[in-house]
Amino acid sequence: MEVGNHSVLTEFILLGLTDRPELQVPLFVLFLLIYVITLVGNGGMILLIKIDPRLHTPMYFFLRSLSICDLCYSSVIAPKMLQNFLAERKSISYTACAVQMYLFVCFGDMECVLLAVMAYDRYVAICNPLLYTVTMSRQRCNKLMAVVCAVGLADAMIHTCGTFQLSFYCSNIINHFFCDIPPLLALSCSDTLINEIVMFGFIGCVLVGSVVIVLLSYVYIISTILQIRSAEGRRKAFSTCTCHLTAVVLFHGSQLFMYLRPPSSYSMETDKIASVFYTMVIPMLNPIIYSLRNREVKGALRKAIYKPLTHS
Repeated sequence: MEVGNHSVLTEFILLGLTDRPELQVPLFVLFLLIYVITLVGNGGMILLIKIDPRLHTPMYFFLRSLSICDLCYSSVIAPKMLQNFLAERKSISYTACAVQMYLFVCFGDMECVLLAVMAYDRYVAICNPLLYTVTMSRQRCNKLMAVVCAVGLADAMIHTCGTFQLSFYCSNIINHFFCDIPPLLALSCSDTLINEIVMFGFIGCVLVGSVVIVLLSYVYIISTILQIRSAEGRRKAFSTCTCHLTAVVLFHGSQLFMYLRPPSSYSMETDKIASVFYTMVIPMLNPIIYSLRNREVKGALRKAIYKPLTHS
C-alpha cells in the first residue's frame, strides 16, 4: 500500500479556515484586502529603497530583502487561499502541495535568519559605528544574504522530502488552509516520530538560533545606548531599533508558538489562527511598521510623492 502511495494519491483537500458557507465571501474580501495591502506595502518599500540614494545602506539593503521575503512568503499562501474561499471543491494537487510547502518553509526560514542578520547589523551600527562601513561592506552583506538563502533552501528541502516520503492513503483531507508540516504529519498513516524529531531539531535550531543572536545583539545594543550621555542621542539610537524589535517579537513569537510545542498540545483550530497571523498579517504589518516608525523612510516617501507634483 505504501509503495503505491505516490502513484495513487493525486490531490489533497484543504478544509480551509472554516466550513461555514456564510463566512466564505466576507473572509475572501478580508484576506483579499490584506493581500493587496501586503503587495502594495512591500512592493512600495522595495521600489522606494531602490530609487532613493539615501537608502542605499546595509540597513536598507536588508530591509529591502525582508520586503521581498514577505512578498514571496505571503504569495505562496494567499492566492490558493483566496481561490478556495470561493471554490466548491477546495483541492490542491499532490505536486502543488509539495511545492507550496517547500516555498513556505524556505521563505519562512529566510525571514527568520534575516531578522537575526538585521539585529547583527544594528549591533555593528550602534556598538562599533566607526567600523560600520568596513564591517558591513557590500561584500559582507552579499555573503550574509547568501547564508540566509542557503539556510532556507536546505531546510525546506529536508522537511519537504521527509514529509512527502510518508504515506497518505488513509485520508487526503488536510485540516488547514495550506500545506504545512504539522497538519500533513497528523494526516499521514506512517510513523512520523523521525519527522517530528527532524522538525523540532532543524526548525528549533533556526528559530532558537535566530532568537539567541537577536537577544545577544540587543543586550550589547542596550548596554551601549545606556552609556550615551545625551537624551537625544539615546532616543535616536533606540528609534533605529524599535521597528526591528517589533518585527522580531511578532514573527518569532508566532513561530515559536506554532512549531515548538509538544505534539500533544496541538490544536488545529488554534494553529490555523496562528498561521493566519504569521503568513498573512505579519507580511502586511512589516512595511507599515518600518514606514511609520522610520524617519528616513518617511522622508523618502514624501520626496517620492511630492517631487512629481512639484514638476507638474
